[in-house]
Amino acid sequence: MSRVMRAPTHGDLYSVANRWPPGPAREHPPRKTPQLSTQLRPTDVKRLNRQWRRRTEGRLALLVESVTQPYNLGSILRTAATFGVDQLWLTGNSANPDDPKVGKTALGTAAKVEHTRMASTADALAAARADGYRVVAVELASGALPLHAAPLEPDVCLAVGAEDHGCSPALLAGADAVTYVPQIGRVGSLNVAVATAIALSEARRREWAGLGGEADAPAGS
Repeated sequence: MSRVMRAPTHGDLYSVANRWPPGPAREHPPRKTPQLSTQLRPTDVKRLNRQWRRRTEGRLALLVESVTQPYNLGSILRTAATFGVDQLWLTGNSANPDDPKVGKTALGTAAKVEHTRMASTADALAAARADGYRVVAVELASGALPLHAAPLEPDVCLAVGAEDHGCSPALLAGADAVTYVPQIGRVGSLNVAVATAIALSEARRREWAGLGGEADAPAGS
């Protein structure tokens, strides 16, 4: 007589599961808790900055045309100090670096960046070229190169324009190249201080990438 096989019930499966694996339970090594990063102390930050300064040889400059809002100019000055801008030329009706409102965002960094007020954009362009800089304007303009493809290798002077109208036709015509920051959001443009920071960061990144290796971050406390 042939046997009729019944399908296993939930109870059968539960019983088998409770008996598996046979023998003593396997022990798992304790899971290691990942070490959390800690914020660097001011002395560690200074040490890290010195490492990057030793790796930086290229010169970087800024030409600021008619940036009228003091808070924007203050942010630009602070960013310029952060990325080691050697020279900054002011032209048009740009705000005064000595304005107390500029100081609220510059936070004392205006004194760390050599800045000169020029009579005209043409004079500022001439001064930059006389100092050996290639001038690259940052503007959403026809024929502009995306930032990652722009000629930002040292020695380069980045030029930025007014909050409302951007770089003047004279500045665009006098620049050696024009670049823009690619955007994917439904936004017309970036704040001038933010665009300046992105462009300065890319210029330094380009130089550091060519050196290879990285600076070692000191351990935090």
